[in-house]
Amino acid sequence: MILWQGLGSGGSPGFLRRPVCACGQAGGGKVSEVPASDVPSDPAAAGGQQGKQPGPIIAVDGPAGAGKSTLARRVAQALGFRYLDTGAMYRAVTWAALAKGILPQQATPDALRQVAQSIVVRVSPDSRHVWVDDTEVTGFIREPRVNQAVSWVARVPGVREQLVRQQREWAAGGNVVVDGRDIGTVVFPGAELKLFLTASPAERARRRWRELVQQGYQVELGELERQVEERDHLDSGRAVAPLRPAEDAVVVDSTGRSVNEVVAEVLRECERRGISSCTDSCTGSSGSC
Repeated sequence: MILWQGLGSGGSPGFLRRPVCACGQAGGGKVSEVPASDVPSDPAAAGGQQGKQPGPIIAVDGPAGAGKSTLARRVAQALGFRYLDTGAMYRAVTWAALAKGILPQQATPDALRQVAQSIVVRVSPDSRHVWVDDTEVTGFIREPRVNQAVSWVARVPGVREQLVRQQREWAAGGNVVVDGRDIGTVVFPGAELKLFLTASPAERARRRWRELVQQGYQVELGELERQVEERDHLDSGRAVAPLRPAEDAVVVDSTGRSVNEVVAEVLRECERRGISSCTDSCTGSSGSC
């Protein structure tokens, strides 16, 4: 069982914690409880009769190490939106499998599906903190052993089915930035803005190497490059929800570019499409926040 809920008291089984703006409408900011039965699994149903979300969804897809999480979090902060790192969901299931002595590379799909069903995962509204049951695993899910195994978990249809449903429920209020590998193609094909962030394999390996060294791990850059290429192959070649840009996605190459440059480009695209901040939406005539 996997429950996605915000921080604070009051969460209970059968309820999802849906952030709302200060104006009191569903979106970002404060937290209210709604029965899980009131949250549709189909994203198109979340917006009522016209099939539109109360607020926009920004989907960010791309390969490992492209900078999706950094970009998505910065854009969400700039707009006052919530941010969901779906990779943390798959990492949490991967960590739980390893903690149970199950090696995902050798496990059956049914064994991994059962792991996903047996745990409760909680994530903060900004995706900075992750728990499996009562254990905070925020740092653990970024360990090299999880990096090497997560693609084997993510390719299991039974795991993906559960997590995709939770992702749609989490974002039912709109005004959210969601990053992953199949967000614009499978999870939210009707997202108002779809981005596909990429970078060269060498660049992505260097970024991951710097991150691991800062965390105190001793790793070889060449080995990381091999792992990046292997994961690209696994993610793009899997039968279920393969990694690929949506047909209408804006492709952004971050190779050799600063985070600020890429964020600025995306915010310009948001402005061009009329995607404004949560505060602006609440004070405007649309009241979509």
